Amino acid sequence: MGVFPLRRVGVAPVSYDGGMPTTSPSFASPDGLAVAPGYSQVVTIPSGRLVWTSGQIAMDGEGNVVGAGDWEGQARAVFVNVTTALQTAGAGWSDVVKLTFFVVDVAELATIRAVRDEFVDRSRPPTSTLVQVAGLIQPDLLLEVEAVAWLP
Repeated sequence: MGVFPLRRVGVAPVSYDGGMPTTSPSFASPDGLAVAPGYSQVVTIPSGRLVWTSGQIAMDGEGNVVGAGDWEGQARAVFVNVTTALQTAGAGWSDVVKLTFFVVDVAELATIRAVRDEFVDRSRPPTSTLVQVAGLIQPDLLLEVEAVAWLP
């Protein structure tokens, strides 16, 4: 496997030891890959604590679906729920290094991105994966989002 030069995205200077950053995550996109809209291709994590959230859906605290049929409303509810999950572990959106999206229709990607951009650190966007699925746990749900965060 070859070594690819990396374009670093919005990162403060980092000291390196054996190729790994020692102070904070490094967000990059390798030369030769398309520049990604709103996410980084690679994040390198130094020692620290990782936080994983379960997939968050558009449900309130009583288990009711929020915004049935409304992509923007559900996306906002999902990101608020991810915020709550992150805060429980002492993390915030600036600590997020990976997002995974499960959606029932990729045609609504622009709506999802617009809401996502209200929450993520756009100067250091996390890596991201989007998967179209046939359905989620309840038929009224349109998307689910998992997050991974890094804490020093």
